[in-house]
Amino acid sequence: MSPIKIFIIFFLFFSSPLFAQEGLISGIINSSNNQPLSGVNVYLKDTKLGTATNGAGKFILKGVPVGDYQLIVSSVGYERTSQKISLRDNEQLNLSVNMKELVVTLPGVVIERVTMTGGNAGVMDLPGSAHYISPKEMDKFNYNDINRTLRTIPGINIQEEDGFGLRPNIGMRGTGVERSSKITVMEDGILMAPAPYAAPAAYYFPTVGRMNAIEVAKGSTQIKYGPFTTGGAINFISTQIPTTLSGNVNLYAGSFGTRTVGAHVGNSYDNFGFLVETFQSAADGFKELDSGGDTGYDKKDYLAKVRVNTNSMAPVYQSLTFKIGQTDETSDETYLGLTSDDFNENPLRRYAGSQVDQMNTEQNQFSLTHIIRPVSFMDITTTAYRNEFKRNWYKLDKVRSEQDGSSIGISSILDDPQTYSAEFGIITGTTSLNENALLVKANNREYFSQGIQTLVGFQFETSAISHDIEVGVRVHKDQVDRFQWVDEYSMNDGVMELTQSGTPGTESNRVTTANAVAAHLQYKLSAGKLTAIPGVRYENIKLERLNYGIEDPDRNGTDLSTRSNHVGVVIPGIGVNYQFNEQFSTFGGIHRGFSPPSSSEDTKAEKSINYELGTRFSWFGWSGQAVLFFNDYSNLLGSDLAAAGGAGSNDLFNGGDVNAMGLELQLNYDVLSKYETKWSLPLMLTYTYTDAEFRNSFESEFEGWGVVTEGDNLPYLAKNQFSLSAGLESDKLRVNLSTKYMDEMRTVAGHGDILPGFKTDQSLVFDLSTEYSISREVSLFGSIKNLTDQSYIVSRRPAGLRPGMPRSFTIGMKAQF
Repeated sequence: MSPIKIFIIFFLFFSSPLFAQEGLISGIINSSNNQPLSGVNVYLKDTKLGTATNGAGKFILKGVPVGDYQLIVSSVGYERTSQKISLRDNEQLNLSVNMKELVVTLPGVVIERVTMTGGNAGVMDLPGSAHYISPKEMDKFNYNDINRTLRTIPGINIQEEDGFGLRPNIGMRGTGVERSSKITVMEDGILMAPAPYAAPAAYYFPTVGRMNAIEVAKGSTQIKYGPFTTGGAINFISTQIPTTLSGNVNLYAGSFGTRTVGAHVGNSYDNFGFLVETFQSAADGFKELDSGGDTGYDKKDYLAKVRVNTNSMAPVYQSLTFKIGQTDETSDETYLGLTSDDFNENPLRRYAGSQVDQMNTEQNQFSLTHIIRPVSFMDITTTAYRNEFKRNWYKLDKVRSEQDGSSIGISSILDDPQTYSAEFGIITGTTSLNENALLVKANNREYFSQGIQTLVGFQFETSAISHDIEVGVRVHKDQVDRFQWVDEYSMNDGVMELTQSGTPGTESNRVTTANAVAAHLQYKLSAGKLTAIPGVRYENIKLERLNYGIEDPDRNGTDLSTRSNHVGVVIPGIGVNYQFNEQFSTFGGIHRGFSPPSSSEDTKAEKSINYELGTRFSWFGWSGQAVLFFNDYSNLLGSDLAAAGGAGSNDLFNGGDVNAMGLELQLNYDVLSKYETKWSLPLMLTYTYTDAEFRNSFESEFEGWGVVTEGDNLPYLAKNQFSLSAGLESDKLRVNLSTKYMDEMRTVAGHGDILPGFKTDQSLVFDLSTEYSISREVSLFGSIKNLTDQSYIVSRRPAGLRPGMPRSFTIGMKAQF
């Protein structure tokens, strides 16, 4: 071959890329309500070409060879879309895609029956304060701590306890936070407190790490859920059965021996779908036990769903979904805190007297949900459910005096270690002279909660008005069975030795049962720019307690005492929303607040009249919500929980008139939304101001209140809270910073300046997370909690001072298919 021919072939071969036929694909990705979506994955199937949308929802794919492609658009929490495109030489395709939010994998009309908000798009139309934490937001920090997860929602009051979020104390709008007993907690629309009516203290709380999304409703829209209608309701949306074969595996490890595994897999066919999932988390603990040993936890959560259904376009659509789950937990947690001096020296210390303290729990849940759409304007959703929960929190309760043999509670000892110096010495490891010095209570209880609930919806239009009428009925029964005892120990040079085993049933031996029938009627009217939702709820509750007494552990009835209480209440409410234009709307509402009484006839139901006025706005890249609220209690109830520093009888106490008022603010903005860049920089600011005070004077049997004077502020309510989160995101790298500030809180009712020994610390805590995508299926994750390693008091109850979690690190991997 001649040199000229060789040169021509060589030149064409190596210069062919210079003449390659290429084009460009750009576009914008919006939600169904035309809001730009950032961080959406956009790629060409079976190629390495892909990117992510920026803060304005825009994307660009450059240097795309001509040809036919399948364009894939996907984002966590949205339905994946696919479309065929053809690209010619030098062509510039400009596309616009609207993504459908995937809140639940059910027909659209039913979403309004099984969710509180309907997702981000639905929140905008509600005539009341509501929030939706989307799957994308949940994915940023991968929290397994509900206290940290809820930090972006205004109006929520939190008291930390163990640092891991195992036993949350959550309230809303001044309701009180004790064991989240004043809010309605649900998973997939089903009540999840162990006994929501008979014993609502949430010693079980849904595992936030396996949840897909979280909804929060406040104001008048919450009355359809009940039984608690004052502060608000939380609904956890579990992982949904996927529409195609898919799954994920997440593996994390970190400080204090923390290790986490989360995985699920599922698929849907024409008439069948399934999901299996597990979430397992454990840690050795960050507290330092004097006698050595773990202070952490081990929690295992399993869930499965199976669905059968007709074809989606069948004349009469039906589906039947069975859900089953189990959660097992062993945690080395205690009620024993620290004295002020010991906290200042080492806030992570744990006394030797808590070395055998341990919580063991098992929760089982079952539900069967049937959905039918007999005609186009009607749908019926019926769910039968049963939840079972058993727990034994084995923990130090009292110390026997070496002088007179009396039993002294650990809270009294830590409050005054000088007066009780001998007893305090035993707690801290000094050898006891009395063989039965340490009294360890087995707080053994079993719960069940069961019922059936039906929602019937009608949707129709008349002229320019849309109507949605919902009728709901719930028949419910729950029970708590306390069967407790006390074991006795000696302390021998820092080591506890069992000296006498107690007999089950000889400390607390009683059963409380609640039977409730609830019904609600809600009417949503939409006429042009106006949406109104009037509604009414009725609760009929009967509570009964059988106390067999500590002398009858066999429950023969020889020492049986009974008491009962009955209440029927009508709970009306109305909310109105007016949409002035696409950028601005205002809403307001008024409704009755209610919490059930206890089984004691002397206890009245908690009642209040609640008001809110708010606005939502979106302009020039800013969006947000601002709400003023005022709750006027005619009778606030306090709960005598050991967790709240009480005697642990779990009785409710009347608190009389209370006014709670405040401001809630949430702002969102993407700093880079106006710039032509592949990066987005989203900011979110939330602020809450809460002022709650008693309007009468009284002396309460509830130790958490004590002697109350008119004008006293409620304890464990921070007046000012704010959080700020910022992210820097591209197609491969995502960095997020979150901060939470909380005012100091008074720990007993009072007014004026808070004395040093009667308050928690103010705190400013930073969390940082980062994620890097190795491929479309695999990413690496890392996070730091409490970045500045701030040490602060989160609580002075149940007994003594308790610290927040110190700085901790986590690294891991996420894989999906």
